Amino acid sequence: MLRFMPVGDSMTIGSAGEYTWRYRLWQHLRATHGGPFTFVGPRETLHDKTTDAPTSYAYADPDFPRAHLAGWGEGWAHMVPLIGDAVREHRPDVLLVSLGLIDLGFYTNAEQTAENVRKFVRQAREADPRVRMVLLPVIPNIRAEEDDSFAEQVTAFNDLLAKTVADLDEPSSSVLLASIPESYDIHTDTYDGTHPNESGERKLAGVFAGAMWEEWGIGHEYVAGT
Repeated sequence: MLRFMPVGDSMTIGSAGEYTWRYRLWQHLRATHGGPFTFVGPRETLHDKTTDAPTSYAYADPDFPRAHLAGWGEGWAHMVPLIGDAVREHRPDVLLVSLGLIDLGFYTNAEQTAENVRKFVRQAREADPRVRMVLLPVIPNIRAEEDDSFAEQVTAFNDLLAKTVADLDEPSSSVLLASIPESYDIHTDTYDGTHPNESGERKLAGVFAGAMWEEWGIGHEYVAGT
């Protein structure tokens, strides 16, 4: 059985009442993969905005493997100490990672964030030398639209991430760089300029699906509406 672990921040954990891009990807893989698979990880909940805590199970559709390693307000810096144990315990074959916005917004600059990517990959590989990864750049968001200096940091980090992926990719432990979703528009694909709505969820699922199909032959190209 192929085991995927979604790793991310608020855009990955989602909040009460949402489907999440994890659900959209599960739907897609269920229709296209042609073999057994599941999602794994140490967490299952959504973020509850009323209590500001990851305590909700109120998925728009809870009938899917909800396991993940994601948290509201968490970034690369937060996941580095967690990823080794998570990989050892839950044995993912593929890590699907969407991180960076929180780091750049509150904790580290572009160069420091890229260094944490290297630490994350190293810790994951120490736990499983054959684990594969798909890394998503920081996608468009309202802060980058309104803050030129932050936008510069996002651009710098995304450039460094591409170079980092090229440096770290290995035949035995492939690392892919997903594309920023085509036509992603914070005014129509998010509900607040950052967090994806249903169309945004589908676009995020689509870029992870596309990367895995193009490079590894997993699933197929993502079809809008799945």
